[in-house]
Amino acid sequence: MAEKALNVQNLRKSYRNKEVVKGVNFSAHFGEITAVLGPNGAGKTTTIECCEGLRIPDSGTIEILGHHPHTAPADIRSRWGVMLQDGGLPMAVPAGVVLTHVTRLASTEVKKRRETLISQLQLQEFLKTPVRRLSGGQRLRLALACALAGKPSMLFLDEPTAGMDVHARRDVHDIITSVREQGTAIVLTTHLLDEAEALADRVVLMSNGSVAIDAKTSELSEFSDGRLDVSLSQDITKETLLSHLPHVPHTVSVEPVPSPADSQASHSRWRISPILKPDEFAYFAAQLAYHDVSISKLTTASDLTDLFLQIADSDTANLK
Repeated sequence: MAEKALNVQNLRKSYRNKEVVKGVNFSAHFGEITAVLGPNGAGKTTTIECCEGLRIPDSGTIEILGHHPHTAPADIRSRWGVMLQDGGLPMAVPAGVVLTHVTRLASTEVKKRRETLISQLQLQEFLKTPVRRLSGGQRLRLALACALAGKPSMLFLDEPTAGMDVHARRDVHDIITSVREQGTAIVLTTHLLDEAEALADRVVLMSNGSVAIDAKTSELSEFSDGRLDVSLSQDITKETLLSHLPHVPHTVSVEPVPSPADSQASHSRWRISPILKPDEFAYFAAQLAYHDVSISKLTTASDLTDLFLQIADSDTANLK
């Protein structure tokens, strides 16, 4: 396993006697992207702000590159970069001046590094524009350039592509992947689950102030109930399909694929979740066959969206 760049142990933080981070443990490794995700109110923002040194935790330990974020010497602090989604940039100053200033603080090769970042993140068009007049996507590109100015060993990215178009997102994804391949440890927070699934080597999924799941992206299917997509030889209604399913103690959801406005109409492609157990599926297939309906295609799937929704639904239920 790669060496740890960030190590968080038993982190706790409260606001007005309400504990919002409850003994969080996770780590981020060099050469890997760790996505920290969770529904609103899960505690992920407070956790990351504590790691970045922007908030002081009530208890627990945080080590970045072997040092506490508040007591690390200057030469260590210069080796991590932080990209904030909101704030952190002076509004009245032109974008090019901001980038030059940050690059002078973070790099010994100011001109070369500045030009590289301008080219990589396509900043040429707005270098002379004050930050307050930049679009949301342009501000994010400038913030990412500032975070990368010192070629960091530890990089925090908060919603790095929010508000960007498809082409800009793809370019930023390529840059993030390239930084990871250079050995940088990256902690990513995003509401774009497809982005996390595409980029992350590891996912830390938070729920109600705690870590619910900490696993490699490739292992996430082990935590999700998944879904079953079936293509049938003929159209049937939702009511008919449900009548062919076995009576099981758990709730089974059935929806047409793709999901149309009228889910009660007849369709030949259906999504069943969670995945049926072998004996349940055998009963289902036998019932279909008895009514002269055959299964022409069958696929199973489980992705980060399924898992995220399970956690979100659990959080909502706990609040009731």
